[in-house]
Amino acid sequence: MPKNLLTLDQLSLDEVNDLLSKAQYYRDGGFVPNLQGKIACNLFFESSTRTQYSFQVAEERLGMRVISFDPEVSSLNKQETFYDTVKAFDSFGVDALVIRHKQNEYYKELEGKIDAAILNGGDGTGNHPTQSLLDLLTIKQEFGRFEGLKVAIIGDVTHSRVAHTNYDIMRKLGMEVVVSGPDFYMDKGYVTENFEKAITTSDVVMLLRIQFERDATLGDMTKEQYHERYGLNAHNVSKLKDNAIIMHPAPVNRGYEISDEVMECDKSRIFKQMQNGVYVRMAALARSLDID
Repeated sequence: MPKNLLTLDQLSLDEVNDLLSKAQYYRDGGFVPNLQGKIACNLFFESSTRTQYSFQVAEERLGMRVISFDPEVSSLNKQETFYDTVKAFDSFGVDALVIRHKQNEYYKELEGKIDAAILNGGDGTGNHPTQSLLDLLTIKQEFGRFEGLKVAIIGDVTHSRVAHTNYDIMRKLGMEVVVSGPDFYMDKGYVTENFEKAITTSDVVMLLRIQFERDATLGDMTKEQYHERYGLNAHNVSKLKDNAIIMHPAPVNRGYEISDEVMECDKSRIFKQMQNGVYVRMAALARSLDID
């Protein structure tokens, strides 16, 4: 039976670590299963570059056939519902459905009614399991462990499914996690820290994009003021711990949370995260299709 991957909460820590080990095995050149004859359908109802196309690369490296759904030219324009759209592709007999949707927990409408494996490519401001897995893989590669590390997540936490998923799983894995940024971007119950302390005491500094498409604003700040108070530039990078790394789930709003000179500085692992995304998604697909 196919195994859905909807949230990381559904996995034990052993299962999380097994997925990371499998992704690293693929990255190191280990044997890749041949899923020729299997069909994956990527249904992205929200815009995406990294998640959608790294899933496609992962699927093709596994030998799968790939269908890429385009909502702009679909029967959604004829008032077809989300459920009926997904059910149509499931009825075609595809093996895996990778879905992103603006609605939190969209998958609850589908559970128990879909035969294909469902992999969550992001639901609203809720969950982004494969992004968190690739973040964890990047951290594991750098430090060789999770226990005892400190992670600062900085920026628009309220609207970030990446922040919400990472905050929980990283704490379960033994990391200290703090959030920082303007008060109106912070979630209740999260451990907050001022920006200066967060960046100077953390092993991982993870920046977040301001999600203007979800009605996020800068409050009374200008772009320049936001960058000065909460962004990383060369001056701020000089304050980071010697072994600290910089991460970002992307897309990046250059000049807001990060400056051009920091994007590919020695401490940045932003593009390494993107590379790891392919291998994590290969591992997630193999798990969901019950392939060793």
